[in-house]
Amino acid sequence: MQTAVVDVIYFDREIETLPMGHLRALQEEKLAVVIEQTFGSNRFVTAKLRAAGATPGDISTLEDLAHVPFTTKAELVAAQEDTFLSANCTFPENAYTRIHQTSGTTGPPLRVFDTAQSWDWWGYCWGFVLSGAGLKAEDRLFVPFSFGPFIGFWAALGGAERIGALMIPGGGRSSAQRLQLMADAGVTAMCCTPTYALRLVEVAREEDFDLSTIPMRITVHAGEPGANVPATKARIEAAWGASCFDHAGASEVGAYSFECQAQPGGTHAIDSEFIVEVIDPATERPVAAGGEGELVITNLGRIGFPVIRYRTGDVVRVDEATCPCGRTFTRFDGGVIGRTDDMVVVRGVNIFPSAVENLMRRHPEVDEFRVTITRSGEMAEVVIEIECRDGTDGRDVGRAVLTTVESSLGLRPEVTTVPRGTLPRFELKARRFFVE
Repeated sequence: MQTAVVDVIYFDREIETLPMGHLRALQEEKLAVVIEQTFGSNRFVTAKLRAAGATPGDISTLEDLAHVPFTTKAELVAAQEDTFLSANCTFPENAYTRIHQTSGTTGPPLRVFDTAQSWDWWGYCWGFVLSGAGLKAEDRLFVPFSFGPFIGFWAALGGAERIGALMIPGGGRSSAQRLQLMADAGVTAMCCTPTYALRLVEVAREEDFDLSTIPMRITVHAGEPGANVPATKARIEAAWGASCFDHAGASEVGAYSFECQAQPGGTHAIDSEFIVEVIDPATERPVAAGGEGELVITNLGRIGFPVIRYRTGDVVRVDEATCPCGRTFTRFDGGVIGRTDDMVVVRGVNIFPSAVENLMRRHPEVDEFRVTITRSGEMAEVVIEIECRDGTDGRDVGRAVLTTVESSLGLRPEVTTVPRGTLPRFELKARRFFVE
């Protein structure tokens, strides 16, 4: 039996512990406002509602929302093809103060626009993310991120400001310089991708830098799976001597989830700001309680660029148990398990990249890796390249990796050890999984 967590840090305790009936009423109240303010002025949303034969007065409950057609990323990309300002923008261009763009790793980049009000909402959502991890006003938060059009950790700054924590930017520096800055500034918390947290560990080893000189106690990760992958989380925590927290969000959706201090193995949706559904991606019908399916999100605080029943492509499983932290927000068991477009079938075995990463991170001698699925006729082969840390026997490590993958997945991969510096390193989203 799980016990309650002592001294839980909430961002807004009243909201985070609302009884489910009250939380639903809040969602429906905000949904009505989104529909009312976007119908007629937002061409994309208006077309969606009219396709369902609906007017604003017809959408007032969650049951009503279920009759509105889904929104896909492909539709949002198409909505920006004829003009710079997306058809999903509710207001004229002069109402917007920020533009960001998706990374384009899974298709054409998508431009997203925020008004001052909706950008403030982004920071508000990040307040839940950072408080959920235990960040306090006395913390010093480091963000080793070179800011560009990718939304990345831009909004984390707004969250830190709401909490009152000191934010220390780390852009425009090498990894070694960032480590020294963190030590000099006495950094206690960090936001970055899981990949980059491990890259900093690698650089510290190469530079003979003592990570214990940085009083790190919290790391918060987003941008890719990893912080929800048990072996990756364990490696980050062991190297940094800090608690590692997961977060999931998307440029087109918002910062929709966070891992709490209880760390029971999952993330909370921010139900006060988002309506979440879980559907069978094949039938598009809701999955049974506790079932696994695709996450569908409606955001409730971004009037300028709303998404209504957006198919995220993220695979989640709702945990119905009460969280020890005391929050009533929806909880996803294991966070984002994978993506509907990432799963590969190899000889009858379903493989998610995150599952392979979990196996690879069990081997501390492996600094970096790359997985390629090759096909010869009807037969698929798994090729794994590994880059080992100095002073290790790559042949022994390769044999150990082969044994781990074969025993866990029932597949025998081809494992190759490559020289140091062969595989790419990443600051933002990593790409380690390829299908040819």
